Amino acid sequence: MTDTRPIVDVKRLIDEERFSPYQWLILAVCFLTIAVDTYDAFAVGFVVPALMQEWHVGKDVLGPVMSASIFGMAIGALLAGPLFDRTTPKTVMVFSMLLFGICSLCSITATSPLSLGLWRLLTGIGIGAAVPGATTLVFEYAPARRSALTVNAMGCGGMLGAALCGVTAGVLVPGYGWKSLFVAGAVLPIVLALVVQFSLPEPMRFMVMRDWPAQRIAAVLRRIAPGRDFDGVRFVFSEEQATDRKSGMAAMLSRPLRTGTIMLWVTYCVGTFSYYLLMGWMPTLVQESGASLREATLATSLLSLGGIVGAFGVGWLMDRFERNAAVAAAFVVGGVAVWLIGQQSAGTALLPAIIFIAGMGLNGAIFSMGGLAAAFYPTNGRSAGIAWMYGIGRIGGILGPIAGGFLLRANSGTGLFYLIVTGAVLMAAAALWIKRRASGGPAGVSAMAPAQSGSEAR
Repeated sequence: MTDTRPIVDVKRLIDEERFSPYQWLILAVCFLTIAVDTYDAFAVGFVVPALMQEWHVGKDVLGPVMSASIFGMAIGALLAGPLFDRTTPKTVMVFSMLLFGICSLCSITATSPLSLGLWRLLTGIGIGAAVPGATTLVFEYAPARRSALTVNAMGCGGMLGAALCGVTAGVLVPGYGWKSLFVAGAVLPIVLALVVQFSLPEPMRFMVMRDWPAQRIAAVLRRIAPGRDFDGVRFVFSEEQATDRKSGMAAMLSRPLRTGTIMLWVTYCVGTFSYYLLMGWMPTLVQESGASLREATLATSLLSLGGIVGAFGVGWLMDRFERNAAVAAAFVVGGVAVWLIGQQSAGTALLPAIIFIAGMGLNGAIFSMGGLAAAFYPTNGRSAGIAWMYGIGRIGGILGPIAGGFLLRANSGTGLFYLIVTGAVLMAAAALWIKRRASGGPAGVSAMAPAQSGSEAR
């Protein structure tokens, strides 16, 4: 029997409506989730001096402890992919946030570098599994005309988290000890997990594609479009009907998406390699070139500040032009700027401006990778695809500082250091160009056409 109920295309509805207070709530909660994730990832670095004094150990012993959370984040992101096939994105997000909140709190029970490292590893697993769910949620409730910009705005929460961790450490650790930093970092993710569970929805496309009851879908849409009547209607999502039959992991690695998936992995891996290599060692290099500690700190701050400006700029470009080309262009700008940094001497008037531009290009491009992956994958593969891109990419983040240490220990000079960073950044741009060609290239998607969401803009 033919279904004669009126049809509502949820994608078109979200695209046509104004950005509602409910969508602002989703963005704000996910922004804070990213901020808390970054806070927790940086926390160990701020308590190293206190741990060295209390446990009578050296920096070399605490180095693996600092890396444990990064390893955990990679494991968590890779584990999240299959979990998205077995449950819902919001469920994975909630339990991940509870995990890293509880494990952060348990970190205060550590009595040795080994026990603290184990708790940091578990905390990192929670962090790594939570971020893909937040990215998916923000992307699916953002109108197509501003989806990339919205996802990048969420990613800027990481800058808030890093700054918040530093301020909190400066206030709490001297008076209350190193454990206070982990207690503060445990409260907010647990609170946010409860907010997500009781206030935020599942991704809209996920609900429609899984044939959830119309009443539950209508309840969410009424908060986005309160003036519309959804009684007795049938909800559809006009895209991805064929591909969505596959599991998330199968869709991610299917023949049409396989090359693009691998290129996303390569791009994010070499991008994070470049970022952590540069952020980890540039302050030292700037000081060794004759600058003061204050100038070296300012240089690193300019790199981060440029990243915030770049995130909004690249997001704006992604919503108006072909997404891969926009992010690849940002990588190229960042790579050229990094090379120019290596050609300057300390005190050069142009150095601060070049560092800022390098941050705009490199950090802006890395911030944009979540939105790029979200737009590339169909609904059923979106969360898994984002999760695995983040997980594989963490390998680059782990290797970057290690490679920098070998380079500087070999006395190879700053020229080779900046040349390697530049080459890695340009490799990321080349990988996106290959992805673009494999996904249809200029013939498939005009480089000047407005970007589309979902499977329309691979």
